[in-house]
Amino acid sequence: MKLSEELLWRGFWKQATFTDAAVIDGASRTLYLGTDPSADSLHVGHLAVYMMVRHFLEAGHNVVLLVGGGTAQIGDMRDTKERELLPLDEIAYNKQQLSQQVSAIFAGKKFTLVDNYDWLMPITLIPFLRDIGKSFNMAELTQRDFFKARIANGSGLSFAEFTYTLLQGYDYYHLHKQHNVTLQIGGSDQWGNLLSGVELIRKKTGQTVHAMTAPLIVNKSTGRKFGKSEGGAVWLDPAKTSPYRFYQFWLGTEDDSVEDYLKIFTMLPKEEIVAVVQQHESNPGKRYGQRVLAREVTSLVHGAERCKAVEDVTEVLFGGRMVADLSEVALTALAAEVPTVSAAEHKTLVAGLVAAAAAKSNGEARRLIAGGAVRIDGQKVQEDRQLSGPALIKKGKNVFILVTV
Repeated sequence: MKLSEELLWRGFWKQATFTDAAVIDGASRTLYLGTDPSADSLHVGHLAVYMMVRHFLEAGHNVVLLVGGGTAQIGDMRDTKERELLPLDEIAYNKQQLSQQVSAIFAGKKFTLVDNYDWLMPITLIPFLRDIGKSFNMAELTQRDFFKARIANGSGLSFAEFTYTLLQGYDYYHLHKQHNVTLQIGGSDQWGNLLSGVELIRKKTGQTVHAMTAPLIVNKSTGRKFGKSEGGAVWLDPAKTSPYRFYQFWLGTEDDSVEDYLKIFTMLPKEEIVAVVQQHESNPGKRYGQRVLAREVTSLVHGAERCKAVEDVTEVLFGGRMVADLSEVALTALAAEVPTVSAAEHKTLVAGLVAAAAAKSNGEARRLIAGGAVRIDGQKVQEDRQLSGPALIKKGKNVFILVTV
């Protein structure tokens, strides 16, 4: 399958400055994708466009990944209100974290990692306005969607924020000169900024370069941007969203979104995705499609070992598997998700229930046990007993306690 066909089938092709597929199906070219370190982690909403770029890599194109240490000091334009300026030390920390993450997503693949701080910070104002600012037409810029939205809602925008699109255009111009970049990839909300670079290069060099966007993924049931939940974003950083909760996020995918997400967030080939969807649709209750999706994306972001560990933890909590069968990695993952009590310190089941706040008192713990509401490793117990670990106490349907040695 040609790259253009692959992107169309997977739902990546949203906007482009070209209609001829030969632009991406022909000779190898160099493209770039940029992300500002406005947080110390990417979230799953970012992941879609990175997966789009992975397909360019697989097709033999060259990739430059940009972390915007310079542009982050201004802040990208939003259609609601202006971003608060981040402290410089926070930007530096975020930049380091994002650099590590993008390197992990493309582990084993050849790419170039750059930081626009390196060429934006030495710029002086008057030469920049003469050389770059004169190439931008205010009549065109004020027709951009973000500008009209901000004027319409009465919030306006600062001159600093307005110049962000010039800086991003300059990034493309710089990378075109230094790395022969001829294609910029971004999310569809970045379309205007991408065009700034395309036009600047045309005016400064007379050469034609291109831009292409991936659609923003929206949760079909809630209408919210993908990866945004009531508890906040689903992050790629395991310290912000644990691998277990990351895995559970994908496992909770609604049936009508499984096929779309398999296409966008995994590198599985078409024939395998078709087979997975067919098997899933034959018995949706088994959630086969969700399990394949969760395994593939968790392995991509957190590695195969961590993915296996959280799959095993899921089987212990909801599938009847014994805690004693877990590896050390899986036990650590389980301990991060449920209350933990020590068999050496809390010697009885009653003491363990109280220590884990599953019961308010010894009396309540005894009543729960006598009423058949407590199980140890899947077996109902109806009287207090000595604890030994590793084991899993379960109260009711969804309260778990890990007993350690």
